[in-house]
Amino acid sequence: MDTAPRLRNVAIIAHVDHGKTTLVDQMLSQGGAFRENEARTERAMDSNPLERERGITILAKPTSVMWHDARGEARLNIVDTPGHADFGGEVERILSMVDGCLLLVDATEGPMPQTKFVLGKALRLGLKPIVVLNKVDRPTARPDAVLDEVFDLFMALGATNEQLDFTALYASGKEGWATHRMEDERKNLAPLFDAIIDHVPPPKPMALVGEPFRLLVTMIDSDPFLGRTLTGRIESGVIRVGETIKAMTRDGKEVERARMSKLLAYRGLKRIPVEEASAGDIVAIAGLSEATVAYTLCALEVTEPVKAIPIDPPTLSVTISVNSSPLAGREGDKVQSRVIRDRLMRQAEGDVAITVTEAEDKDSLELAGRGELQIGVLIETMRREGFELSISRPKVLLRTDDETGEKLEPIEEIVIDVDDEFTGSVIEKLAVRKAEMTEMKPAGGGKTRLIFHAPSRGLIGYYSEFMTDTRGTGVMNRLFHAYEPWRGDIPGRRNGALVANDSGNSVLYALFYLEPRGTLFIGDGEAVYEGMIIGENSRGEDMDVNPLKEKKLSNVRSAGKDEQMRLTPARRATLEQAISWIDDDELVEVTPKSIRLRKRELNASFRKKRVRVG
Repeated sequence: MDTAPRLRNVAIIAHVDHGKTTLVDQMLSQGGAFRENEARTERAMDSNPLERERGITILAKPTSVMWHDARGEARLNIVDTPGHADFGGEVERILSMVDGCLLLVDATEGPMPQTKFVLGKALRLGLKPIVVLNKVDRPTARPDAVLDEVFDLFMALGATNEQLDFTALYASGKEGWATHRMEDERKNLAPLFDAIIDHVPPPKPMALVGEPFRLLVTMIDSDPFLGRTLTGRIESGVIRVGETIKAMTRDGKEVERARMSKLLAYRGLKRIPVEEASAGDIVAIAGLSEATVAYTLCALEVTEPVKAIPIDPPTLSVTISVNSSPLAGREGDKVQSRVIRDRLMRQAEGDVAITVTEAEDKDSLELAGRGELQIGVLIETMRREGFELSISRPKVLLRTDDETGEKLEPIEEIVIDVDDEFTGSVIEKLAVRKAEMTEMKPAGGGKTRLIFHAPSRGLIGYYSEFMTDTRGTGVMNRLFHAYEPWRGDIPGRRNGALVANDSGNSVLYALFYLEPRGTLFIGDGEAVYEGMIIGENSRGEDMDVNPLKEKKLSNVRSAGKDEQMRLTPARRATLEQAISWIDDDELVEVTPKSIRLRKRELNASFRKKRVRVG
């Protein structure tokens, strides 16, 4: 069935930080995607500024490599996918438009939670993964033991005999080589390219070239010149520029008809215009204004849509509303509820892993997603676009058992690698949060691996505490496990808040004498307002304080010298830390330049009255 050039569609899947994007860099380089004199950037596929800052892949992105071997020319459409569990919806969508996948596993860490998640999805779709043991050049690598762990994982996930007979390669994505055996010569990635061509089947739709055109939309993005572009794999037929096509929903309802204005194919890191494309190829289409992810684009005579894979539902939600603080509108230019609503609806249109609904009070929106990181990345993106928002504390999305009527909550599997001396502290803290330890084993190098099943609500805000307990050396990975019966109440934040009781600019003299009361979140000369949280109290209750108090001056000379006042640097929370720190009666105020914490009710008298009534 091979054509000239031969075509293969393959996704690269792995746990976060196992080297997917770095390997794609080397595949592009050795596949001739760059000119000899072309400037190259590290992790070229991570084009989003947030991806570069955080060092993780957030959005799945396709690319294309031409490979030449003794049999001729082959074109490999490669899709780089996110490794973090919060962005698993991207991986689920992408796996539906490829015919094979490379499963990257760190030769030191072995299979991790996201490895299990993405491999399970690939096996259920009938894909036969090629296993690549990456980073085998590291001194701590244990490739043979990790290969056995991968095989055990395949068995545990119910792989078929054909899937268990997988091809394994040893590689270093950073140095750009792959081999079939550890002792083989380490030259380049030719063995990897050959394995893809030999073991990934040609696209199944190639047999349907003679049928009417159909394409399932898996990605949507915006181009400054072309407008909305829809990306997916052509499932049947041939499409040419200028043809009129229609868009159908999952249940077959026609949404729109439009003339296709542009057809783009992936060549290296670029999308280039082409006049036509046929079944099996991954392309981007411009010209449609209503169609979105999971819709079918097709010829006018088609009546049945392409079946879309169901996506796992969200497990966590936050309430987003307009910024109602006294400092609203000073730093951002997008502050109206209508503008915020339109932006969130646009995001939900292209990202099927999140949902946006109107809250009960009609003044705010409920944003539901897979985890704190996914929601945090979206809010950070909006913040950089000029939005001002108020964010509530995250809450888990509960379910009810249809048979027993029992309340169910999301449970996560947590894999923790921690120095032996800190294991007791971690186990103790997680036990309070209703976590159950399922496994504990040595991980080598003086570290222990702990595996827990814990309620998602118990993990909100735990990460910063975990990093403190392990002195920054612990590694924690989380993955949604299942919905299980409610595990009872979990104690909330132990410390109260230091709340400003007046508005103005903070004063060094006042902050110096507030420091013994707790940890400050602000420095000298910063704008504060009544009801704003300026620090964390060392005790359990909230305390109203005055950060504007100045030293009283008189014309009487003091007998002693004034002590020199120096403040400990303020603790500046990241967006995710701020969202997870707040309580139910508090909000995070997000603006393009600032992240502030505040009480829902700014007036102290009204707050106390509510407590008495409540």
